[in-house]
Amino acid sequence: MRTNFTTGLIAAAALTLTLTACEGDNKVGSDKPRGTQATEAPTTAATTKAPEADAEPAALPDMTGKGLQSAQDQAQASGFYNLHSHDALGRGRAQALDRNWKVCGQTPSAGEHPADVKIDFATVKLEETCPTKDQGVDEPQAKSTMPDFAGKSVKVARQSLDTSTSLTVTDASPEGRMVLMESNWQVCTQEPAAGAKLDGQPVALTAVKFDESC
Repeated sequence: MRTNFTTGLIAAAALTLTLTACEGDNKVGSDKPRGTQATEAPTTAATTKAPEADAEPAALPDMTGKGLQSAQDQAQASGFYNLHSHDALGRGRAQALDRNWKVCGQTPSAGEHPADVKIDFATVKLEETCPTKDQGVDEPQAKSTMPDFAGKSVKVARQSLDTSTSLTVTDASPEGRMVLMESNWQVCTQEPAAGAKLDGQPVALTAVKFDESC
């Protein structure tokens, strides 16, 4: 009987040790079994992305005299897609329907250029005459001095002023018309005068349509 009792105690002790060892294995760092522990990915050397190569050069044709839509189509066929256009008369009109506009000049000029270069067409409407000098260069925004807006479109004048400026525009003729399409109206008078200090004061313009005289 003593031998059986001793053997039983030894067996029970061995079972307890086995359970304790297994439980210890499962609790190292996680509640998950050891076999499911996530392993840290091996460290690899950082790679540096090579800079993109410059765009391949392509031959830009001379678009002067072409319709704007045709000029854009030909530019794209030659591999140029960064296309822009502006009003060469300096009135700030948008080229809403390209077929109604023609090209007076382009920047850059015809020749070899990177295919991603910006192409800017100076344009007028089909019935208009191209100016001797492109007047559509963006006006720098007025900072502290009032620009001279005489003869410029009301739209260009508005764009030249800070967006916080209070601006009123009235018809210079006795008809009292509303100035709706600002690119079709030219400035006759302004207050403050050109060269005056700008310090947040309201600006007042009078204007007539471009086919009229002030």
